[in-house]
Parts: sequence; structure tokens; C-alpha cells
Amino acid sequence: METADLGLFDYDRHNALYYFIMNADEQIYMRYGGRDSASPDTYLNLRSLELALAEGLELHRDRASLPKAERPKPLFAREIPLLYERTIQRGQCVECHLIADFQLQNREAAGTLDPPADLFPSPDIKTIGIELDVPKGLVVGEARGPAADAGLTAGDTITHLEGTRIRTFGDLQYRYGKLPRTATKLRIAIQRAGQARDVTIALPPRWWYTDLNYRRWTTDPLVHFETQPLSDAEKRELGLPALSFAGRVVQVESFRDLAAPELRKGDLIVGVDGAREDALAHTPELFIKLHCRAGGKATLSVIRNGKTFESKLKTERQSFRK
Repeated sequence: METADLGLFDYDRHNALYYFIMNADEQIYMRYGGRDSASPDTYLNLRSLELALAEGLELHRDRASLPKAERPKPLFAREIPLLYERTIQRGQCVECHLIADFQLQNREAAGTLDPPADLFPSPDIKTIGIELDVPKGLVVGEARGPAADAGLTAGDTITHLEGTRIRTFGDLQYRYGKLPRTATKLRIAIQRAGQARDVTIALPPRWWYTDLNYRRWTTDPLVHFETQPLSDAEKRELGLPALSFAGRVVQVESFRDLAAPELRKGDLIVGVDGAREDALAHTPELFIKLHCRAGGKATLSVIRNGKTFESKLKTERQSFRK
């Protein structure tokens, strides 16, 4: 990737396979790829790839009538300081995941890291209730939750997202990932029985929240424990605010000396560094990911058997090979 224009070929660098269907003038017709936390090939299917390629050929035949998209500002690997210093100068291969990680580290150092968008770049559409019939491209296989409430049904074909024409899941995930994390609704257009319809989906809280395990960001603070959010009734009983991110510890990893040595299964974590509520976080782990620097320290407020004490947490900062 050392000589590729990263500005043009922009995508979530943790996809296992990603295709740009384009012409010789580097006009991108569509994208094919995308994944979720369950599997690198959830949305990769030979039949849907064939459909995308066939549509790409149709677009190419009619390319003279297509609107010209403004080309993004060029970006090359050598312009990413840490990537240049730690990879290119050492004569090593510029790999996709390294590009993403070093970009985030540079943003972190500059104070411009935006954790909801930068750490969670490819929101899972299943969170809002959209299940695709993968071999058929953007045909809905099942709609539930917010998507069903908005009127989406099985058999609908998604054609636009926020007014932009999309033709593949790769297009959909890329455009969906660009949605501001403060967004409360998603506008899509569909085809149903030959008729065009508009659907507006009410986005639930933390619609952008996805599993980070397969990404292994250096900027993602690892805590080595897992909690279950407390119910509203449990929060009231403990006198916690409605937006409390308190959680009950359900797992502490065996090498917990890397995290909080005193922490035990069943403990209640009700605060982090004096904070007890947050507009975005619903668990202590997410609060830490959104507000704490990887490799840094935090103070947990813990309740055990009715008694409150403080536990010192040392998060882990991951590091890629090379």
C-alpha cells in the first residue's frame, strides 16, 4: 500500500477482502466488501459479487451519463508520520491494518481522536434490525426492531442511504460508517414491488457500538474485565443517576494483574475517576474506551457486599508487530 492513494481507496482497513469496481480513470462505481465482528466473510458471497460486477459493467457502458464525483484529497502512506517512521523508513511492508492504527495514534497524539467514530468505524446494521439476504446484495432478508418499526420488510431492496445511491453492502457500510455518531435517525430509500419508498429509521442509543476484538487498535484501552449494565431499578436502589454507566462484573481475565488486582466477579463498578454518568457509555468499559488513554490509569469506584472502595486500574496499550 506504499504507493496507493489512500484518500481515493478509503475503507475500513480491517476488512479481509475489499474490491473497488472502477474504470481506468479511477472513477469508483461501487465497493464490494465489508464485514462484522462475527466473521470476516459475513457479507462476502460469490453470487452477490457476480451481481455487483454485472451492475458495474452496466454502469461502465453508460459511464458518459454518470455524474462525476469529486475526487478525494490524495493521501499517501509516507504522509502518515508514525507509519513513515516505523514502517517505511525500516523498509517494511505497508499493510492495511498498520495504516489505520498509525493514523489513530497520530490523531491521539494531536488530541483529535474521536473515539465513537475512530474506534467504532463500521457499525453493524443488525443493531438496527437489518438482516440482508446476502446472495441477493441489498435485498432485506429480515427486518426487526427499529428497522421493522420504521416499516422495512423482507424483500425490500435498499437503494439509497442519506440520499446517496448505494448498490452493495460495501457501499452501505461505508456510507453508514460516515454518519455522525450524534445522529438520531437514518434515511434510506427502498424499492418494493417496483415502487420507490422512503423509510426513516430511529437510531437507538449507541447504534454505532460494535465489538472491537478483531481490530486490536493500539488506541483502544484494554481493561481485562467485563460487566453487565445495571437495570434502571438497580440504579434507583443504589441512588445512582439515570445516565449511570454502572455495571456488575461478570468476568475478570486470569492475568488480572494487568488490570485491577482487587476486582472480583460480582463487584459493582459505579464510577470511573469520579464520574458516575455519561451521555454515551452504558458500561464502565465503554466509558474508559471513550474517555481514557490506552495504557493509562484510572480509579474505579467499586461496591462489594454493600461497602464502597476504590480500585486502581492500569489499562493495557496494545502494540502491533513491527
